[in-house]
Amino acid sequence: MNQTSTEQEVDPVVTEIVRNGVLAVTEEMKTNLMRTAYNMIIYEALDFTVGLFTAKGETVSIGLGLPMFIRGMSETIKAKLAHFGPDGIEPGDIMVTNDAYITGSHLNHVTFSLPIFHEGRLVAFSCCMAHWLDIGGVLGGMTTDIYSEGLQIPIVKYRKAGVINQDLVDIISMNVRLPPRAMGDLRAQITAVTTGERRFLELLDRYGQNEVLNSISTIMDHSESTSRSLTRSIPDGVYEAESFMDDDGIDLGKPVPIRVRVTVADETMTVDLSDVSKQVRGFYNSGVTTGHACAQVAFKCLTSPTDYPINQGAFRNLETIVPLGRVISAQKPAPMRWWMTFPMTIVDTIFKALAPVIPDRVIAGHHADLLAIQFYGMNPRNSEFFIGNFGPLGGGWGAKMTEDGVSATVCINDGDTHNGPCEQLETKFPILVESLSLIQNSGGAGRHRGGLGIERVVSARTDVTFNSQSDRAHCAPWGLQGGLDGTGNAVAVRSDGVWKDDFPNAKVLTMRLTEGEAFGLRSGGGGGFGDPLERPLEDVRYDVEQGYVSLEAARDHYAVAVDATTFALDVEGTEQLRAARTQ
Repeated sequence: MNQTSTEQEVDPVVTEIVRNGVLAVTEEMKTNLMRTAYNMIIYEALDFTVGLFTAKGETVSIGLGLPMFIRGMSETIKAKLAHFGPDGIEPGDIMVTNDAYITGSHLNHVTFSLPIFHEGRLVAFSCCMAHWLDIGGVLGGMTTDIYSEGLQIPIVKYRKAGVINQDLVDIISMNVRLPPRAMGDLRAQITAVTTGERRFLELLDRYGQNEVLNSISTIMDHSESTSRSLTRSIPDGVYEAESFMDDDGIDLGKPVPIRVRVTVADETMTVDLSDVSKQVRGFYNSGVTTGHACAQVAFKCLTSPTDYPINQGAFRNLETIVPLGRVISAQKPAPMRWWMTFPMTIVDTIFKALAPVIPDRVIAGHHADLLAIQFYGMNPRNSEFFIGNFGPLGGGWGAKMTEDGVSATVCINDGDTHNGPCEQLETKFPILVESLSLIQNSGGAGRHRGGLGIERVVSARTDVTFNSQSDRAHCAPWGLQGGLDGTGNAVAVRSDGVWKDDFPNAKVLTMRLTEGEAFGLRSGGGGGFGDPLERPLEDVRYDVEQGYVSLEAARDHYAVAVDATTFALDVEGTEQLRAARTQ
C-alpha cells in the first residue's frame, strides 16, 4: 500500500468488495463506539472520527465524523510510527495521545491507534479519535497557553503486547473531573479500534492479504485519477480571497485576517495559506495538520465529494503551503481549546476564491461556527457536579448556483455531528429549553436564498455558569454573484426579565446565571446566490407564507408584494415595486 500506483493485477470484483468492506468496517466501528460511550457529545452529537489506515499511516477509509480530521488521524499515526520506530510496535499494542500539536486540535480529542498484524506482518492501523467532555484544566473562561487547558498525554502505549498500562489509566483518572465518564469513553474507544482490527482481519482472511492490500492500492489510484480529471476541469490561474474572524477573545474588536491563494495548473491545485493570520493569544489556534486539512476538505468538496471511501489517493494532486506559526499551524505553547472555529472560515474562503471560475461547484458563505455552549454547576437533584454541553447548534448554509442553502444544519467542520436532543439535556441537567426556532430573514436574499439560522433560548433551573465562544458575529456569511449576506452569529443573556444583546462579539465567558435567568444563542444564516430580483415570484411568496421571509424583506430585497392576510401574490403591487427600481 504505497502512495505510488500498484502495477499488480487485481480482480475488479474483489476490489469493489474491499471498497465496500472498508466502509462497512468503519461504519461498525462508529456504531460500537456510539453504543458504548458514556457522554452525549459522543453518542448523540457524534463528535468523533474512526478510520482505517495503511501500515505507513495513509488514509484507507474515514468513517462518519469530523471532516477536519481527514488529515489529523493520519498524521497522528505517522507520528506514533516515528516515535516508536518500525521495531517498537508489536501485536497487542494500542497507542494513545492527545498532543494538540500532533492531532491539530484540542486536548479533549484523545486518539487511540491499534496496529493490525496479519501473518506476522504489520498491514494496517485501526484508529479512533473522540471528544472527551473534560480533560482537566481551566473549566471556563479564556486560556492563553496549552498548559491551562488540561492533561497532555504524550505518545505512549495504553496497551503493550496485550497488557494495559494501569499507571497511565490512573494518571488520566486523577486529572479529570468526572473519572467514571472519562474511563467509560476510553473503553468505548478501545471497543471501536478492536472492532476495526477484527473486521479488517476477517477481510484479509477471506480474500487474502495480497489481494486486499493490492485492492486498496487500486482504490487509491482510482481516487487519484478521478481527482486529477476533475482538477483539470478548473481553469488554470491564481485565485485569491479574504475574510476575517471577529477577534481572538482577548484583543476584542481586532479582526483576525484570513487570506488564501489557490493556484490551479493543469491537474494540480496548490492552496497557499501563508497569509492567514499569525497564531493568536486566545484559544482559537489549531495545529499544522488542521491547516493542511482545511485545504483537503475544500479540495475534496470541489473535486470528488461523492467518491468513497475517502482515502489518501484523492489528495495526491493537492499541494499545500502552511508555514508554521499561523493560527492554523500554531506552535507550543499556543492555546488551542477552541481550535475548530477558524478553520471552517478558511474552507469557506477557499470556495470564495474559486467562485468566479467554478460557480457551479461552490456555495456562498455559511454560519461557520459550532455555536456550542458549555455550562456547569451543582445539580440539586443529586448534589453532584455536572458539565453540560449544547451543540453544535446548526445554522444557515450558503446558497448554490442551482438551489437554496440548507437551514438549521451543522457547520462544515463538524460534518456528520448532530445537535443534542432538548428533552435529553433537560432530563440530565437542571436547564429548560424555552424555545428552538428558525430565524426569519436570517438567510441572505438571492436568486437562491441562503439557509436560515436557529435561535435557542435556555433558562437555568439552578445556579449555572455558561460559556459562549462563538465567532463570526461581524463577518457575516457572504453572498455570491449579487446575492446578499446572511446574518451573523449572536448571543444574548436575560436577567431580571431584560435581554442584554449588546456584547462586542458572540463570546460570553464564565457568566453566572441564577434560577430563571437565561441565555439565547442565534446562529447566522447563509449567504444568497445571484440577484434577488431573479428569484421566482412564487418562491418569494412561499417563503413569506412559511415565515422564512417577512413581508418587509420580500418588498425591500426582492421587490415582491404579498398580501398580509391571504399570502397571495400582489401582482399589481409587485409591478409597482419593480418599476420603481428601474427609475
